[in-house]
Amino acid sequence: MKFTKMEGLGNDYVYIDCFSNEQKIEDISRLAQIVSNRHFGVGSDGLILICKSNIADFKMRMFNSDGSEAEMCGNGIRCVGKFVYDKGLTKKEKITIETLAGIKRLKLNVEKGEVKTVRVDMGEPILEPEKIPVIPTKNEIPVKNLELQVLDKKFKFTCVSMGNPHAVAFIKGTKNTLQTIKDVEENLNEKSVEEFELEKYGKVVEVDNHFPKKVNVEFIEIVNENYLKMRVWERGSGETLACGTGACASVVATILNGYAKKNTPIIVKLLGGNLEIEWNEKDNHVYMTGPANIVFEGYLIDSEKERK
Repeated sequence: MKFTKMEGLGNDYVYIDCFSNEQKIEDISRLAQIVSNRHFGVGSDGLILICKSNIADFKMRMFNSDGSEAEMCGNGIRCVGKFVYDKGLTKKEKITIETLAGIKRLKLNVEKGEVKTVRVDMGEPILEPEKIPVIPTKNEIPVKNLELQVLDKKFKFTCVSMGNPHAVAFIKGTKNTLQTIKDVEENLNEKSVEEFELEKYGKVVEVDNHFPKKVNVEFIEIVNENYLKMRVWERGSGETLACGTGACASVVATILNGYAKKNTPIIVKLLGGNLEIEWNEKDNHVYMTGPANIVFEGYLIDSEKERK
């Protein structure tokens, strides 16, 4: 079975074209675990299948490295856009992709016959607690003050769904970016996002009982109202170099807390590079623009059978 390894800002997945692959995948979750293994497999953050759709141009199914199926992946869907155009599955530069989080609209930015960047209409952010889902400690919509004691630290999370659940905490800012005396006191002495002990705290928050379906966790350093630094602990995968839905959720959370404004492109710096995110006031949609790249291609064999 042929596969293509792709990455969006280092958030890497194995892609399988289900149009041209006649073989049936009997256990997709197990296959995701096998190919994601960085020692015995291809090595990736997960597996993405590109399939036929009855309601859109294409359908994307995304599986984490632990085999669990996720609703959406912002970096992954940009790569799907590049795949279907560069491989000749479509000639359109505006396409629709069916996901478990609904239909997403993509604008492919093509140069010399190849997709270089993709702008994705990520839709409206979901703020209702039961739809994220999150069990809030206070009766508030949006959920901006979910205070959790995580090991030796207390964090205040803003909860957003971009088709999948996110919990966003601001861990560092300056007097110019954080608005209240309390914010300044709580955040000025925190480590920078690069130094932050992400695994220590992220893996605990992911499975906290306030999140019925687990949660992706973002820790944010505000540089200014147009520039954020972000690290992410992804549900089912651990730390990844980038997360598109997480970048979108982080911008939404930043605006909800008054640290930035709508209708303004905001750069989110991730370990793998930068994404441009804008929350448009007119249609209430969040737009994400970023790169997508093919790394290499190959063929999968039954490695477990071979080792036996």
